[in-house]
Formats: sequence, structure tokens, C-alpha cells
Amino acid sequence: MTQTSDLIAVARGERPADLLLKNCRIVDVLSSKIHEGNILIHGQCIAGIGTHEEAREVIDLNGEYVAPALIDGHTHIESSMLHPSRYAEAVIPRGTLTVVTDLHEIANATGMAGIEFCIEWSKLLPLDMKFMAPSCVPATPLETSGAMLAAADIKKLLTRDDVLGLGEMMNYPGVLAGIPEVIDKIAAAKGRIVDGHAPGVRGRNLDAYIAAGIMSDHECTELEEAEEKLSKGMYIMIREGSSEKNLERLLPLASGSASGRCMFVVDDRSASDLDSQGDVDHIVRRAISLGLDPVRALQLATINPSQYFRLFDRGCVAPGKLAHLITFPNLDEFRVERVFYGGRLVAEDGKMLSSLPAPRGELTDTVNIGTLTSARLSIPAKAEAFPVVELVEGQILTRKRMLQPGTSDGEFVSDTERDILKLVVVERHGKNGNVGKGFVTGFRLRRGALASSVAHDSHNIVAVGVCDDDILSAIRAVAQMQGGLAVCAGGAVMASLPLPVAGLLSPEPLEAVLGMQRKVEAAARELGPLPSAPFALLSFLALPVIPELRVTDVGVVDVGQFQVIA
Repeated sequence: MTQTSDLIAVARGERPADLLLKNCRIVDVLSSKIHEGNILIHGQCIAGIGTHEEAREVIDLNGEYVAPALIDGHTHIESSMLHPSRYAEAVIPRGTLTVVTDLHEIANATGMAGIEFCIEWSKLLPLDMKFMAPSCVPATPLETSGAMLAAADIKKLLTRDDVLGLGEMMNYPGVLAGIPEVIDKIAAAKGRIVDGHAPGVRGRNLDAYIAAGIMSDHECTELEEAEEKLSKGMYIMIREGSSEKNLERLLPLASGSASGRCMFVVDDRSASDLDSQGDVDHIVRRAISLGLDPVRALQLATINPSQYFRLFDRGCVAPGKLAHLITFPNLDEFRVERVFYGGRLVAEDGKMLSSLPAPRGELTDTVNIGTLTSARLSIPAKAEAFPVVELVEGQILTRKRMLQPGTSDGEFVSDTERDILKLVVVERHGKNGNVGKGFVTGFRLRRGALASSVAHDSHNIVAVGVCDDDILSAIRAVAQMQGGLAVCAGGAVMASLPLPVAGLLSPEPLEAVLGMQRKVEAAARELGPLPSAPFALLSFLALPVIPELRVTDVGVVDVGQFQVIA
């Protein structure tokens, strides 16, 4: 008998099932109701819902709630800084069993090799990774990446069953300008899902962006912006990540008439937040605490993303669907207790029940900055003012300021009294040795420097500091580790976190990574009253697709003008 025939026979009571979950309160995300009953599971699928009583194995849930496992509709797993296997260990016990990930981080660093690395690892894990073909490798011509993916590469990726569509089209200026290579990538994904990235794009420009074939956006920070995008046919991904927190502002969408076109996503979430707060489960809990109906909250984390991404085999508790299920004792508190992957219990009480495959030595030796001297970091004081990146609290958006930094011997230098700090980006792919230089305000360092090879999206080395000597020491420390985070002061390394896999990921267990991360963050806070998640903020300061001002390896970029201005 075929697998389908077996499932039919089990559903009809003609053959015994593998597993029966008994005495459940089933969260029906299709009808927005709670049903009492039993769930019959055979193989990896649900065979029936109702009063079934027999199976080879019976688990009495004694009235616990059962819901479909969570789906993260937009994330970059690289932001966890965890190897795919270690990432799976972090999110599975939280109830996430499907992640739709756009690998443009690792692709910008290592190209197709990085994509293949993640796809091959996904096959070994009890976590369904679905992929979006990276649309922006590089994200823009205003930076140097480690690789380039053209429309032909997109077409090749889209022939794979595990690649669902085109990843976020961050180069919205390129879309609006009709740049041929940008339009060719969108055309390559015709008939498939095409994700967007359009912070602050409104009116006619929004019409043009959507008309090009873009279907969703996760960059809304204001309710009116999101409502306009919904009204013009977009799906809205309500984001609550480590440094981008938009849930509270956008939450009215989740209880509105267009809630079926909304979903919860994390976008970028750090290992420490995965450990201390959770993954998509954290967003669901927070939405409930803010007053959203619990069943509606679960809809935005299950059935809504499954429908948008055409993953019709999951997202609800129903016959024929994958038995990707979670249980929890209290609907309002929503603390996941058990996790079933394809009908198999894989996690309980926040822990994996068995070890996952250990990482191997892959994608190393990718950081090459050549010779770097302090002279390369100087900024001649040729004018009275200089364009300075101003941080915006709680957002990755920045503002453009024209300020006069400190001066010394005819050069602009950091001015800690006015919180104007030097910001440096060093090309690390061994292509041209570029060094981009600028300034940032809002970081509040009083001494020392921070550096990181996690610098969206080309992942060159980004550093912020009070003096050139410490900036140079931090950059060299990152290069010596073949990627990672470093805190330096007085020319010495205070703490570091190696990320040798593509300069982005650690092969170490979550607990070890968290220990090192706590040390680097504690060391960073010894240098001044820094904003929360300082390394996460630093990682976005080289991303020239988020308004208004950034610094890349080619210089200071005005995102609105889409050009280098210093």
C-alpha cells in the first residue's frame, strides 16, 4: 500500500495508527475555535481528529492545548551566529519547526557555497528549513561583497524543491529605477513568492514597487505605512527581532479585517535572545500580553505564513497535514512543553530529547584584509561639517546629521564629549582592500573600540571606536579569528567571540556561544553607557538599503540619494 493508502486506512479505522494524542484541547486556527478531542497520527501525518481511542502508542495530554508548530516566515538564521545544527537546537524546543530563511548573509560572504552548506545541513535536522533565493548578492553596488548572484543563479536555485521563491528585494531604488539586472531577478521568479523590503516607501513609489511583482514587506515601522501596503495588496510581516521591534506599533493589524494577510517574523534574532526569550513563541506571548486574542496570535504564526508561502501541508491541525505539533498547558501564557516533528516527540520542557549532528570544519578561512595601518583610518578635515550617522532608539533606521567631529592635526577624530565616534568598514573578502570611514552618534562609547565581521549585508569588518589605535586592534583581532566579535581598549583585546564559519557562525554549542557573547557584551559595557544590543546595532551600520545614512567599505552612503557622499 502507498503511504496515502495507509493514511486513508488508518483514518477509517481499518489499520492501527502509530500514535494517539488523547484528551487534547485543539487550537483550530482555521475556525478560530478550541475543540476537545483526540489526534490520530500515522507516519508523519495527522490521520484524524475526533474520538479515536486506539494506536500503537498513546499519550494522554490531560487537557493540554495542542496547536500546529510555529512557522517563522522571514529570518536570517545567520543572525543567531549559530551553525545550522546549533540553531536548530535553539529553536526546536521553542516550537518552531518551519523556518523560511533568506541566506543573503552567508551568500554575500561565500556565494553558492554558503547556500549549499545550509541546504545540505537542513536535510540532517528535525527542522524544516525552506529557502528564498537571495535577490541582493551584493545588496547594492555601494559596497564590496564576497560573491555575486545573477538572474541565472536565481533561476537555478528556483529549480530546487526547498527553494520557495525570491528573497527580499532590498534594492528598492534599483527596482524603482528599472535597473535591468534587478528586474531580471524578479522576472526569474515569476509565478513564485517574491518578498519585499521597502522601508518608508509610500505613494507612487510604492505602487511602482508592487507593480514590479513584490508581494510582501517586513520593514514597516508605522501603522499607516503598513495599512497602505496592505490596502495595495501586500502581505505584512510584523517583525519583532533583536534590534528591530515593530510589534507594538503594528499590532492593530493583527486584530483588523486584513489580519489574514499578516504574519509574525523575527528577521534577525540573536543567540542570547533565542535562549532568554525565545523565537516566534516570544512574539506570540508578547502579542497576547498586549491584548491580542491568543488564537489570533497563533494564526499569525501558523496558518497565515503557511498560506502565503504555499506550504499547504502544514500550519493547522487537520487530517492529511504534517504532524508538526506543539503542546502547552496554558493558552494565555503560551509556554511550549512538547514538540512533535512529523509525529515524533523531539523536544520536551525546553530541551532536545536527542543530540543533533555535530558541526564539521566547513567554510573557514574566508577573512582576508591584507595589510592595514592606522594611516588608512585617517579622515582629513577638509570641511567644517561631515555627514554623521545618527542612531534611532529601538530601530535600525538612522538619521543623517551634518556635524563637526573633533579635530586633531588636520584630521577629523572622535569627540566623546559630544558622542561623535569614528566608524570604519574594512573590505574582508580579499578583493580590493577598501577602507570606508565615517562617524556615528548615539553609540556612547567613552573609550576603546568594538569590531565585528557580522556587518549586513556584505559582512565586511565594521568597527566603532574612540581612537584609531583601538579601532585597528579590534579589526586585527577579528581578522585573526577568521571572523567574530572583539572588544579592545588600550591596544589590548578585552573579550572576543570567534565566528570562523564564513566569518558569521560558530560551531560551538549554544551555551558556549552565549558564554562568550556575555563576555564581549559585558566588556563592551565597561567602555561606556552603550545602547542595548550594541553589536546588533553595529552590524546594521554598513547596510546601505536602510535609510538614511550608512558607512560601507566604499565610504559614507546617503541611502535616499543612493550614492557615496564622503
